[in-house]
Amino acid sequence: MFTSKIIKNMDNPCIMSQTPRPSEHPNQFALLGQKRFAPFFWTQFSGAANDNLFKFALTVLITYQLQISWLPPAMAGLVIGGLFILPFVLLSATSGQLTDKFEKTQMIKWVKNLEIAIMLLAAWGFARANVPILLLCVLLMGVHSTLFGPVKFAYMPQVLSEEELTGGTGMVEMGTFVAILLGQVVGGLLIATSSNGAVYVAIACVMLAFIGRFTSHYIPLAPSSDPHLQINWNPISETWHNLKIAYQNIVVFRSLLGISWMWFFGAVFLNQFPSFAKEVLHGDAKVASLLLVVFSVGIGAGSLLCEVLSRRHVEIGLVPLGTLGMSVFAIDLYFASSHLPSVQIPYDLSSFITQPAHWRVMADLALLSLFAGLYSVPMYALIQLRSPATHRARIIAANNILNALFMIVSSLLCGYLLSLGATVSEIFLITGLLNLLVGAYIFLLVPEYLLRFIAWLLSHFIYRFKIFNGQHIPTSGAAILACNHVSYIDAILLMAASPRPIIFVMDHRIFKTPVLGTLFRLAKAIPIAPKSEDPVAYEKAIKAAAQVLEQGDLLGIFPEGAITRDGQLQEFKGGIMKILALYSAPVIPMSLHQLWGSYFSRIEKGHAMVKPFRRGLLSRVSLVVGSPIEAAQVQPESLRQAVLSLASSSQS
Repeated sequence: MFTSKIIKNMDNPCIMSQTPRPSEHPNQFALLGQKRFAPFFWTQFSGAANDNLFKFALTVLITYQLQISWLPPAMAGLVIGGLFILPFVLLSATSGQLTDKFEKTQMIKWVKNLEIAIMLLAAWGFARANVPILLLCVLLMGVHSTLFGPVKFAYMPQVLSEEELTGGTGMVEMGTFVAILLGQVVGGLLIATSSNGAVYVAIACVMLAFIGRFTSHYIPLAPSSDPHLQINWNPISETWHNLKIAYQNIVVFRSLLGISWMWFFGAVFLNQFPSFAKEVLHGDAKVASLLLVVFSVGIGAGSLLCEVLSRRHVEIGLVPLGTLGMSVFAIDLYFASSHLPSVQIPYDLSSFITQPAHWRVMADLALLSLFAGLYSVPMYALIQLRSPATHRARIIAANNILNALFMIVSSLLCGYLLSLGATVSEIFLITGLLNLLVGAYIFLLVPEYLLRFIAWLLSHFIYRFKIFNGQHIPTSGAAILACNHVSYIDAILLMAASPRPIIFVMDHRIFKTPVLGTLFRLAKAIPIAPKSEDPVAYEKAIKAAAQVLEQGDLLGIFPEGAITRDGQLQEFKGGIMKILALYSAPVIPMSLHQLWGSYFSRIEKGHAMVKPFRRGLLSRVSLVVGSPIEAAQVQPESLRQAVLSLASSSQS
């Protein structure tokens, strides 16, 4: 699992490991070599694998091997799934409070002890073929997963930096789906091996529970975020309270809904795979398993890809990309599967793969799930990053309840559509179209998703954008980002560089620019006019800027007051001093390079945007971020010199 070197280095588990510099750990796989992440990863991996090995083996046992008069085989999967998900609805609010109140590593150990007890009881149930006991264990494993869910996403922000959070979340999401896949495959194989299959399943479940408890022993302590919390045992009122807390940050709240929609979307496909394989693709049970493998691999690949595409930041600009991909390939899956010829003998796995028409189906499914990974990981990372630390686990718990409710609605809607005569392919088409509508609704309500998507596109496909010393941009608290002003897209590039939203103070004339003006209004930028031109608007902008800082947010300003006309850094105006007089905050000097001479700069007779692709696509652009300057030490000229020094350091 993890190396002896890791275990030997755990001299003092009470002390959290130091967050490494990005250069020391270039990607998310390096986290598997660190004690703050590796034991936690394998603990959650073993738990997810155990859940699914146990549930799938029990489903196969009831469906094919036991004759239960009160539980028909057709109902087995539905009953087992319902029992497992019931605790998420009833106990998530309580589990979130327990996670916030108690030290998280201790909480994990309690949950793993519970898992061992449940699996020992399940082993007895398998040995006696006692279905009521086994169904009770399904319910108890649902309790186990309900308790572990909030811990999983509350632990990572305490031990991972902002630059590692997307990669860590991607690793956990990938690991979860791989564990689900392996658990179901191994569970199905073990239960079907021989007359002793149930015994083998029992042994495997108990072993996985002990492995999870062993690895949890090496997870470093993660302090309680609210040790004086008084537990509210009423799940309804507590859930409502947590949703109201999340609603205070509209981006977090919409992300909860967005994640729940992803579970709705995924449940449609996962629940329909058996019917899709049999009725549409004319395949046997192994073909249904292949669909699950393709789906799981796609989710895992998309989850891991997030860190690469986001440059190791929490990049919610990937969410619109994920939404678009999910819909495109869900819709194409309908067309790829609508006119497949029927066959007399169902395809087995080998004959199914040899049919070229099925390659498009599998490609659609793989890409659909890959984009679902791109969609979900940034949302999960965003919730972890922006939720209040004292309520993070409870907000995650509320999200788990919403997820469960959305999956229930998904099952009911699919059942209703099937009763109306809809085919499985048509259900996939309807889901893909609904996904477009839901995505558009969320992005209109929270323009930050769309703005970040545009910034992501610009910094990846128009320019080769590189950021130096990005760690100086604070992940929490108020600060002023003061940058040189070279082009009309400076603000968009700064958005791409920052892990948090930036509210910009911008020349009011920029708002009259087509397209860009609309984008800056969506970004809630503050228009400012020269004091000599409109003193009322000037004072209003200064007060609005100070209010941004009072709310603990990032304020972006261009102290030159206008876009440079000659490529040189102009004199800094005194507006920043008026803002700092109203609210004191650190100032981060920044310098954009190699934008002068581009389409968006004023090189052509003082005008911009007159010669498209003047420097071609993917030209190099960079941003250098300086160390924070205390408010008391800021003066316009000294700040200008700090920005100039960043320019000279980049050239050297």
